[in-house]
Amino acid sequence: MESLQKLIIPRLFFPFFFFFFFFFIIIINLQPSLPFSPTDHYLLNCGSHANTILDNREFIADTSIPRSIIKFSTNPKISVQDRTNQSPLYSTARVFTSPSRYEFQIKKSGTHLVRLHFSPFNSAKFNLFDAQFGVSVNGFTLLSNLDLKSNSSNSVDLKEFLIWVDGGRALVVLFSPSKWSFGYVNAIEIISAPEDLIGDTARFVGSDGIGDFKLVTRQALESVYRINVGGALVTPFNDSLWRTWIPDDGFLKLKSAAKRVSFSGQIKYRLGGASREVAPDNVYNSARVFNDSNVSSSNFNVTWVLPVKSGCRYLVRMHFCDIASKALNLLYFNVYINGYLAYEDLDLSELTDRLLASPFYADFVVDAGTSTVLDVSIGGSSLSSPDRINGILNGLEVWKLNSTIYSLSETVSVDSVQDQHSGKIGLFMPAVAIMSFLVAASLFMRRRFKLKDSLAWSSESGSKHENQPLVR
Repeated sequence: MESLQKLIIPRLFFPFFFFFFFFFIIIINLQPSLPFSPTDHYLLNCGSHANTILDNREFIADTSIPRSIIKFSTNPKISVQDRTNQSPLYSTARVFTSPSRYEFQIKKSGTHLVRLHFSPFNSAKFNLFDAQFGVSVNGFTLLSNLDLKSNSSNSVDLKEFLIWVDGGRALVVLFSPSKWSFGYVNAIEIISAPEDLIGDTARFVGSDGIGDFKLVTRQALESVYRINVGGALVTPFNDSLWRTWIPDDGFLKLKSAAKRVSFSGQIKYRLGGASREVAPDNVYNSARVFNDSNVSSSNFNVTWVLPVKSGCRYLVRMHFCDIASKALNLLYFNVYINGYLAYEDLDLSELTDRLLASPFYADFVVDAGTSTVLDVSIGGSSLSSPDRINGILNGLEVWKLNSTIYSLSETVSVDSVQDQHSGKIGLFMPAVAIMSFLVAASLFMRRRFKLKDSLAWSSESGSKHENQPLVR
């Protein structure tokens, strides 16, 4: 009997051992669901003497914050009020008749979310619909000659940017009114972003193929699109970074090419993978896949068409989460941007450590060139079996990258380069003055020598400098 027990116990032990071992491996690889708590977190209700609540967040009156935390520079300090506006956050505004700035002390090095709220109204002192101004942050021109005349009454124009700031330094938001005009702002948000929100390398996609685009985090980025593919509207209340995700219906090139799928189970966030701050559950638990009735070959694709500004460079992020497959390694597909192959034979099973319903995202950089649209497509793969041709997309984000002159604006006014806190642009105007003086002196000396010695001077042709990207 004793020998029989010795034989049975090891046989029972090993199955339980392996079960708990693999269960433990899965658990430690899943990301814990902890609430996001940013180190730097400023929410300002501008032009107001009272705090107010929006989306369960308290915006503090900009007049009540100690100057040791935020330095506020404008003269005079003009505030206006609209008593007809139902939202307390947008019923007041801070008005700037001369270059003025907010300085926020930053504790944590890294990417920071900068959100500027504009909701024009007509007050007794100023008609905010007539405002024309520019905005820069730490030397990057974010907005130039901003004109909000087209905004309807009580509408909100929310501008969102991503800016890198080193800890211990200040994040300076400079408002520069155009000549004979003024600027304003209703609310400002400064939030230190999660470390995994923006990666430092993306795939550069173009006619020459695929390459690396490095130092992405050191660029200034402007949010252009945030789309919940196959899903409903996601409001800031349901997003840990207080973002809005809009449905994709208006962007599909051919709606009959794709169908919606949804998932009611648990999204498996992995350590080292996409977190809830990258995109919330409400983005990953819905998607679009190929419409089975239309798929006849691996050349099939589904395309989203996004209007953009020509001549700009964009960062495109595609969110994937296999909520459609019933088993691993059944889903292979290709990704295209503007017709270029950006990712071939994408296999989510391998990219997510062999887990279904686990998020993955890929970043691509593309030049719009002369085009005014971005085409983003998912297409069939040659690795797919004939009876299982499919593709999936859960979310789509697009940011505009700054140009070689540290600008996100298509037109840069002279007023927008008055930021004295920028080592990059602050020296521009003195340099122009010095160069102008040297050129004038040179021309004067040449003319003098020409008259004196009757010599014919020939001007040397200078080297041609083309605009090159900051990093590549």
